[in-house]
Amino acid sequence: MQILRCAVMVGCLSVMAGLAGADEGVFKVCADPNNPPLSLENGKGYENKIAHLFADALGQKLEYTWFPQRLGFIRNTLKAKIPDTETYKCDVVMGVPDGFEIAATTRPYYRSTYVLVLLKGGALDTVKAPNDLDRLPEEVRSKLRIAMFDGAPGTTWLLNHGLITRGIPYQTMTGDTSENTAQVLLRDFTEKKLDMVIIWGPMAAYLAKEKPGMFELIPMASEPGLRFDFAMSMGVRIPDKERKKLLDDLIEKKGAEIEAILKDYGVPLLPIGSVASKPH
Repeated sequence: MQILRCAVMVGCLSVMAGLAGADEGVFKVCADPNNPPLSLENGKGYENKIAHLFADALGQKLEYTWFPQRLGFIRNTLKAKIPDTETYKCDVVMGVPDGFEIAATTRPYYRSTYVLVLLKGGALDTVKAPNDLDRLPEEVRSKLRIAMFDGAPGTTWLLNHGLITRGIPYQTMTGDTSENTAQVLLRDFTEKKLDMVIIWGPMAAYLAKEKPGMFELIPMASEPGLRFDFAMSMGVRIPDKERKKLLDDLIEKKGAEIEAILKDYGVPLLPIGSVASKPH
């Protein structure tokens, strides 16, 4: 029995040593330097906090490769090598949709949902559930200014509820790397250019945290043919099975601490299920 325990311990240490040795004891994260509330170069995003939690648990130094999370993000980070070496720039993306096609995904570590965000102090103060928008007087509905994102479930919901003509198109990924989508929305709401938006839960939480009392937040519930809740995982290179297993174990062991971090940021959380889908 003692021999078996030693063999298991040696095996575990070998995996750790192989990963740590290749990375020189560094937990290397691929991240966007300006993507609140997820990741920020100043370390104040919730993905930063979770990365710090994991690095501490492994006894490793936390190191980032920063790149705007736009088209080409994975190619320029997770799959990119340091010039003239065989060493990858970074090893872990802290937040990808469960089942992400171009990386191996860990077990999900949270599930969130889209949220209806309403600007307080006007005709929308009577709205306490999404379907209440159907009962607003036409003179109110016809004047709504709604942020709308191509391909997002919120846009389909607006179409189903006769509000698509009130949509103002916004980019899911902004061309200006100094502003992410949540920051653009916050600016436009503050300048009274918008009345409402249906947005991914963590981004809705960011708006509410930045401007306390300005918004009413109403979680969207998935319905037949229209899904609003999605699970999020971490991503590694597809052949990197050892690192994926290591992260899976940490997600299980640190689940309560991860949940506490997410709740501190106001992220709306749902029970983690098995459906793998991609949020927009």
